Amino acid sequence: MKFLGDMGIAGSTVRWLRTHSHEATHLRDEGLQRLPDDNIFAKAETEKRIILAFDLGFGDIVAAAGKALPSVIILI
Repeated sequence: MKFLGDMGIAGSTVRWLRTHSHEATHLRDEGLQRLPDDNIFAKAETEKRIILAFDLGFGDIVAAAGKALPSVIILI
């Protein structure tokens, strides 16, 4: 699976996913710490990644987009 970690996600989580054979990256890895949520969604869509976030706003973005992908896992 391919994952994209939002800023609230620990880098250790992304590293753990990598050690378990997942293709995972973090916004910080790419210098995109200040990327707006809509752009994060677009990046995940283009790269076919699942967004990992604590930000409940991603649920609204997914609903408004009316698309099946990208998917979002919101950790609480």
